[in-house]
Amino acid sequence: MNGFPKVDYEHVSKKILIIAGTRPEVIKLAPVYLAMKKAPIWEPLFVSTGQHRQMLDQACAVFGIKPEIDLNLMVPGQTLPELTSRVLLSVTRVLEETKPDAILVQGDTTTVLGSAIAAFYQKISVGHVEAGLRTYNYQAPWPEEMNRRLTDPISRWCFAPTEAS
Repeated sequence: MNGFPKVDYEHVSKKILIIAGTRPEVIKLAPVYLAMKKAPIWEPLFVSTGQHRQMLDQACAVFGIKPEIDLNLMVPGQTLPELTSRVLLSVTRVLEETKPDAILVQGDTTTVLGSAIAAFYQKISVGHVEAGLRTYNYQAPWPEEMNRRLTDPISRWCFAPTEAS
């Protein structure tokens, strides 16, 4: 006996939003999403911001994923502040509607930072896959270095890829 109380997993469900906007995010989060769909305790919802629409759609197709929620946020010629605000506002609305227990993001994109801030403001836990990576140069890569530096401290779970991270 391990000393932990027995959990009745049939009556426990955790709604997790897995939020992706780019191909690398889909590639790294798709296996997690697909595994969670098979486990009775998880209720994962795949959310696409559409940050890199064509490449994101191609990656989703490879894994056979059709996002439950597609925000389709990209607008031709939009600035980084415009995209960031669109992610923050749109993800906030999704969080208010779906009321998840946590979100899971990956990497260092505008989708990651905007989603993490939205969850933080709603007092929803954040899991950050590929946390802790650093170049120690705010300008390279730009704006990704700052995105990941700002995401880690507001994340409840930082899933680092290496011991050093």
